[in-house]
Amino acid sequence: MEKPNLTLYLAAPRGFCAGVDRAIKIVEMAIEKWGAPVYVRHEIVHNKYVVDGLRALGAIFVEELEECPTDRPVIFSAHGVPKSVPEAAQQRQMIYVDATCPLVSKVHIEAERHHANGLQTVMIGHAGHPETIGTMGQLPKGEVLLVETADDVANLAPRDPGKLAYITQTTLSVDDTIATVAALRARFPAIVGPHKKDICYATTNRQEAVKAVSPKVDALLVIGAPNSSNSRRLVEVGTTSGCAYSQLVQRAEDIDWRALQGAKAIGITAGASAPEILINEVIDAFKARYNVTSEIIETAIEDVEFKVPRVLRT
Repeated sequence: MEKPNLTLYLAAPRGFCAGVDRAIKIVEMAIEKWGAPVYVRHEIVHNKYVVDGLRALGAIFVEELEECPTDRPVIFSAHGVPKSVPEAAQQRQMIYVDATCPLVSKVHIEAERHHANGLQTVMIGHAGHPETIGTMGQLPKGEVLLVETADDVANLAPRDPGKLAYITQTTLSVDDTIATVAALRARFPAIVGPHKKDICYATTNRQEAVKAVSPKVDALLVIGAPNSSNSRRLVEVGTTSGCAYSQLVQRAEDIDWRALQGAKAIGITAGASAPEILINEVIDAFKARYNVTSEIIETAIEDVEFKVPRVLRT
């Protein structure tokens, strides 16, 4: 039976960002330096394939620091942790390595600077997300107010409306955040913003690539984990950018082939914590069913690289 023709539009950039790449290297180098097991507080990045691979090397993933023995190293995830976590590790005299993405650390520093200047901070982010918890945990309780959407701004009750600043989670939708910032500025004209945008370059670049691909395709597949904020935002961006159907898949086995019946052109991208091997797996699955022609839609070139902590380089 002859295969139907299909054009795959591959968004670029896609997949791993520099912060994720650095975090994975940190776990691998820690195991190499100190031997197994090495403990990791929370998933190092939000991707089951990556986590399972590191677990096979000797990483043990836990939810809280109390689950770690004091005689083994512990690594904090790329999403960042509240200040209380490294303080507790120091009190227990543990060896710890902070794998927080440097762009998340930049937001932490901003929050501390605002606090030092006497400003209460509004964080635009998703409640319960590890990055939001970690960022809010940089300051004393009550010093960071959380809003998720522009509608939430109306319910804010700051200590002093004239002394406010705002920061954002790094993996949000660029377009949604613009609306929330506009609402904040409309209600609090004196609010102080970041010197540079908090949403990270990788999040922005992947969303821009999806915007370029979406009008060309009948469906968009985003390879990523359901608990990955940046991956879920890519699905939303695809929908709002002209794509009739957007689907989040972790692996090729998750593809809903019936939903794709009749499609002539399909877009493929991947969240910042999805490895290239999973992208290739999905492409191969299409090649098994279709006569595939591929086209890369590139909107940016990334050459960012972050160094691992000095303790792992010596």
